[in-house]
Amino acid sequence: MTRTLLPLGALLSAALLAGCGSTGPAKQIHSTGDIYPAIGPYSQMVQTGNLVFLSGVIPLNKAGNAVQGTTIDEQTRLVLDYIGAKLKSQGLGFENVVMSTVYMKNLNDFAAMNKIYAEYFKSQPPARATVEVARLPRDVLIEIAVVAAKP
Repeated sequence: MTRTLLPLGALLSAALLAGCGSTGPAKQIHSTGDIYPAIGPYSQMVQTGNLVFLSGVIPLNKAGNAVQGTTIDEQTRLVLDYIGAKLKSQGLGFENVVMSTVYMKNLNDFAAMNKIYAEYFKSQPPARATVEVARLPRDVLIEIAVVAAKP
């Protein structure tokens, strides 16, 4: 059997097109008051078809004016709790997440982050990319963005 590997961009484009088969608006904007509001020109969540794209979440307090947590453990848990709140607002859960992208200030913290991440994605975890970045907004240690599929 021969397998062809497609670049990530091609896979995301195919997933986006597959999710556009439903009727209704091509793009719907969603938000929840259960986490901090969008700070800047972006939406908390955008839905197209059955796919819901959640903007990156950082560990801010609910008002969005201060970083919460000083360790990767604390910040990862808060970020995933916020992602859970976003998902719940759309009638979804972590089992509906098909892709996540984790941005970390220090990949030496990967094991600690991964241990907490596994508590939220217990079975059939999504595809994931994890990268170390030079800097994140508000100098936080982690940011996570996900894509979820509505059944």
